Amino acid sequence: MTLSTILILVIIGLCAGILSGLVGVGGGVIMVPLFVLLLGLTQHNAQGMSLAVMLPPVTFLAVYNYHKAGEVNWKLALIASAVFIVGGFLGSKLALKIDQLLLKKIFGVFMLIIAIKLIFFSK
Repeated sequence: MTLSTILILVIIGLCAGILSGLVGVGGGVIMVPLFVLLLGLTQHNAQGMSLAVMLPPVTFLAVYNYHKAGEVNWKLALIASAVFIVGGFLGSKLALKIDQLLLKKIFGVFMLIIAIKLIFFSK
């Protein structure tokens, strides 16, 4: 692994971490595109890497700050977390069966739709 690769990983990790704590995004929205664009990973590799980064409790300190401010509904979070585990398993099985070029397009269209909704249709 080269020094430039390590530097890119540090920048991606820092950006994803800051944005995760700031606006609640990081994995799919930041890391996946940057892994593809800056490191040349395939869509499948980038998605796997993003999930691997989140495997340890990387958001613990950010969640702790929100918890201290009274901004975490733990009952809702635990229900969503349990279902997220199942959804993540099923989604990964499906994603690995889809051609990476099509998967990249699906990902891009999804991000575009969300961006348009947030920019033009938020209250």
